[in-house]
Amino acid sequence: MNIKPLGDRVVVKPAKEAEVTASGILLPSSADKEKKAEGEIVAIGNGEAIAKLDLKVGDKVLYKKWGGEEIKIGSGSSEETYKILYVGSGEDKNDIVATIS
Repeated sequence: MNIKPLGDRVVVKPAKEAEVTASGILLPSSADKEKKAEGEIVAIGNGEAIAKLDLKVGDKVLYKKWGGEEIKIGSGSSEETYKILYVGSGEDKNDIVATIS
């Protein structure tokens, strides 16, 4: 993937939805699944807010469930979904809400 986000934006690969529930029930691929709001940063911009928050590629983050722009890269079985999230000034405008360690 060759995406370089601009400014205070990051590209996140969302975590996969669970195919099996905690109680062991197998979910079919046709079932509506809750959108995960967790993912891994795969590319970062060069904005000041990113430097202040010390975000880096490989960090696991929580983000607003409906935040950012969803993009698809590739085609067919190799198609991957990513989110472009904004991490700028002003807490209410940030799409990333926490890092996971």
